[in-house]
Amino acid sequence: MSQDDTTKRILVTGGAGFIGSHTAVALTEAGYTPVIVDDLRNSRPDVLAGIERILGKSVEFHAVDCSDEAAMKVVFDRPVLGAIHFAADKAVGESVTSPEKYFSNNIGATSKLTHMLRMAGVQHLVFSSSCTVYGEAVALPVGESAPIQPAASPYGFTKQACETLLGYSHAAAEGQLGIALLRYFNPIGAHPSAEIGELPIGTPANLVPFLTQSVAGLRPELTVFGSDYPTADGTCVRDYLHVCDLAEAHVAALQWLEQNNGAMEAFNLGTGTGSSVKEVISAFEAATGRPVPHRFGARRSGDVTAIYADASKAANLLGWKTKRSLEQSLGDAWRWQEKLAP
Repeated sequence: MSQDDTTKRILVTGGAGFIGSHTAVALTEAGYTPVIVDDLRNSRPDVLAGIERILGKSVEFHAVDCSDEAAMKVVFDRPVLGAIHFAADKAVGESVTSPEKYFSNNIGATSKLTHMLRMAGVQHLVFSSSCTVYGEAVALPVGESAPIQPAASPYGFTKQACETLLGYSHAAAEGQLGIALLRYFNPIGAHPSAEIGELPIGTPANLVPFLTQSVAGLRPELTVFGSDYPTADGTCVRDYLHVCDLAEAHVAALQWLEQNNGAMEAFNLGTGTGSSVKEVISAFEAATGRPVPHRFGARRSGDVTAIYADASKAANLLGWKTKRSLEQSLGDAWRWQEKLAP
């Protein structure tokens, strides 16, 4: 490893996960050296092989818990320029039934990791936050100045708490740690190579992987949770963005931090357009020619009615906008599913 590679080392916690794996690829393509840390509790080792096939070279990987200070010493034995913190539990429904698990892992691990970063002199932190910090939106689209409403789920609360925690850590660092809070909306899709994609363990908690598994015959018909919401067609509305667009946003945020040492800002990441569940089903069928077996069920606890982004701040400060369409995102998700289960 050259000296230049060493100074460009970027810690990626949860880097074998859905968004983390795509971001590791985007980092490498931008000239950084990702250092993936993942205990594989919510991912699989073959994700690393997929990343390496895309890049045509090996990546640094440590199968440890990012909150384990002793185990993390091996990561900090060489300089680390920045960190992107993805590692967290993320299923809204599970957080409702197991809130303590989410408090311990999401908030506790973020606190421990941030302490390690400060002790190691890491200058930049990009934090994987979420639009769930806004709760039930007062007005749409949602901008970063929107009021933070009570969280609709324990998962959303953990993201609110982590943002607050990081604000105190930023102040304590006295300009030595810059932080970008990336509040993203609903990432979907897969790398166009179909080498990596969303790989939920067990029953998928998110719409698109359950949809693709239903179409593939691996799951029963898709249940659309609620058809009586106050939206145009009665189903929930979300802002769905391609995971590769989202990965590129993390690189843009890191580059922004390099140019703005010690800054702290929150950025919404989304397309700026809301799509209902019914519209997603129709877009998938148009993109793939495959019918989606589905039925309508009761509302699900923890779901908000509608939310989509005002992402103009990311465009203005980071120079980032989404480039890939909903249909492209769903087509890539289906190609990934076909590779998993032809």
